[in-house]
Amino acid sequence: MENLTSNKSVLSWLDEKIDLLKPSKIVWIDGSEEQIAALKKEACETGEMIKLNEELLPDCYLHRTAENDVARVEARTLICSREEKDAGPTNHWMDPQKAYKMLYDIAAGSYEGRTMYIIPYSMGPVGSPFSKIGIEVTDSIYVVLNMNIMTRVGKNVLDALGDSNDWVRGLHAKCNVDPENRWICQFPEDNTIISVNSAYGGNVLLGKKCFALRIASYQGKNEMWQAEHMLILGLQNPQGEVKYICAAFPSACGKTNLAMLIPPEGYAKKGYKVWCVGDDISWIRKGPDGRLYAINPENGFFGVAPGTNMKSNPNALISTQKGTIFTNVALNLDNNTVWWEGLDKNPPTNAIDWKGNPWNGQESEEKGAHPNSRFTAPAKNCPCISPEFENPQGVPISAIVFGGRRAKLTPLVYQSRDWNNGVFVGSIMASETTAAATGAVGVVRRDPMAMLPFCGYDMGDYWQHWIDIGKTLDPEKAPKIFNVNWFRKDDEGNFLWPGFGDNLRVLDWIISRCDGKADAQETAIGYLPYAKDINLEGLDMTEAELDKILDVDKEAWKEEAKGIEEFYAQFGDTLPEELKHQLSVLKENLDK
Repeated sequence: MENLTSNKSVLSWLDEKIDLLKPSKIVWIDGSEEQIAALKKEACETGEMIKLNEELLPDCYLHRTAENDVARVEARTLICSREEKDAGPTNHWMDPQKAYKMLYDIAAGSYEGRTMYIIPYSMGPVGSPFSKIGIEVTDSIYVVLNMNIMTRVGKNVLDALGDSNDWVRGLHAKCNVDPENRWICQFPEDNTIISVNSAYGGNVLLGKKCFALRIASYQGKNEMWQAEHMLILGLQNPQGEVKYICAAFPSACGKTNLAMLIPPEGYAKKGYKVWCVGDDISWIRKGPDGRLYAINPENGFFGVAPGTNMKSNPNALISTQKGTIFTNVALNLDNNTVWWEGLDKNPPTNAIDWKGNPWNGQESEEKGAHPNSRFTAPAKNCPCISPEFENPQGVPISAIVFGGRRAKLTPLVYQSRDWNNGVFVGSIMASETTAAATGAVGVVRRDPMAMLPFCGYDMGDYWQHWIDIGKTLDPEKAPKIFNVNWFRKDDEGNFLWPGFGDNLRVLDWIISRCDGKADAQETAIGYLPYAKDINLEGLDMTEAELDKILDVDKEAWKEEAKGIEEFYAQFGDTLPEELKHQLSVLKENLDK
């Protein structure tokens, strides 16, 4: 085996891992088309992947994971900082020395009879000032092929790294896919990630949440930039000007749909367009002109399949039609294509479900696809991928949007009073549980900035980092911060806002506010639009009806303030003074 690099830090780390894992064979992933094609062929020969219909789904494959290994496991995802307090109250912590010993004991010798694949990858365009480099060793071809879609992989990554020691060490070992010994551990101070006993995407594609959020959020804190769980979209107006928005939503709030939004007919006719820069993660830093710029560090989409269809998200569906790996969906035996719940109203009768059993979608009570089944699709497939997608300097951010799912409390949209008030708005983000999640419906779950499971250090310190970033920004150039809620309901439980493409009407107002072109009314929680300033053309909705979802119910917000206080209490000394101040201002405003 010829090394693809002479970097001493890389080679000595690899020697240790080879010694620990005892692979029977070692393969460097150079990212060449020939090598990737050979690995796909091998995965099909061993049954690890199934090649799909080449005419209907060219270069697409199906993979099934073990039934006990179908999602991220938060209880077994650890932050291993030297001091427990640095992990904060919302993360699971383990002492690093104890964690390394536990993990190495589990992984020792687990590559015997297997191949070690060494994947050099870049998060972000290779050589961009935003980008960071990782090396993942894995014993899974599935991981190699997914990382090759989700990140930039190959020898040019090692050339960009040169002799530097600034790279993230990633070790993945499938072991026996044993849930009792499954651990996904981040060591922020060591730039290290170790994942054992899983073969499911979110736990093993170490560039994804592990690096791009948990490790990168810690790097960003130390290097004065931000790693955020945010989509990036560009909104182009009829004059051809594009303004960029970053937005954070907890799961099941339509994040990918918003990132690839199709404008309503009236807007499309006028020439409005939405460009997708990213659907999940933003790395944000200050540019030479003093504005904040963002890149999407990923190179693909790791999307949830169920519910994705030509109505809900045509751009996502089209993205999956070539070069895609599907995980845990149903296989239609009649034409060797895939199917999942919500794809269409015509489930196949002659199929195999995600567990590998014969399945008749017209008769079976069981689901054909797992609810968390996935597609890994190249971003370049997306019909609305932004022309700026590969821009190494990123795109300038005009607005930051936070959102959640609240049936009554939060208005359709409001703007924070300033940066610090915006940090407060992000810190109190919450969604109410739906029936799907748990038995209890309507329980408020806080998920600040949608980062609760992904922040690599204490969340109180993370909020302080946001406040510190704000201090470095000229208020004229800082993005304006907003909150949206597409999920307001009436007393009968019907949604009051149409959502989907019509959310563009709200984004349009947000950009108008950023440009100083729209008025707003000041309320106890921030600035609200006047109903007349949101374009309802082509919607079956009156301004009076819109007013109902642009209200601030002071009594309901007083209850909310109590919930915020309880949530904040767990952070103790690390809760920033500024957020305590923001909470007291909210309470005063509600009493006026």
